[in-house]
Amino acid sequence: MTEKPAPLLIKRYASRRLYNTETSDYVTLEDISGFIRDGREVQIVDLKTGDDLTRQYLLQIIAEHESRGESVLPVDVLNDLVRSYMGGGASVVPQFLQASFEMLRDGQSKVVENMSAMNPMAKMPGFEMMQAQQEAFMKAMTGGLTTPWGASGPAPDAETKEESEDLDAIKKQLAELQDKLSKMS
Repeated sequence: MTEKPAPLLIKRYASRRLYNTETSDYVTLEDISGFIRDGREVQIVDLKTGDDLTRQYLLQIIAEHESRGESVLPVDVLNDLVRSYMGGGASVVPQFLQASFEMLRDGQSKVVENMSAMNPMAKMPGFEMMQAQQEAFMKAMTGGLTTPWGASGPAPDAETKEESEDLDAIKKQLAELQDKLSKMS
């Protein structure tokens, strides 16, 4: 098990200036955005009170990018986020977003691994693995009551077996098509 490195500590002074404690210099929101793009975790704290301001500043970075036309979040998603904050009681949105981004990071790392393989088909993302992850996630979120399309489905073991057989059939058809194409050349 690998430990996460300590986040880069940024202190906010009363003047609202942000101070990078590693390099002993002042930084901007754009600098902080760059640290994050480079894979660095950051923690922003108020020097006087010790309050953690990280969320506030990360949201500010996102808002600035959105206002410059660098839209990443669709309006429907933004509406859902606002609803999750305004609705009473506990929301599953934070856990859903966290799990979704974890799956995305895992999927991206698998794509990078596959691109290094010699097989040209390995350059494509692992469709089967990502589909299985998505289904497992949906089952966890819904307690196994629904399929990703909202209808009740067969038992998880039967569903997985059927999907595996379908994928094997698709693979076989793809291999046959590749054979026919190579013979035509």
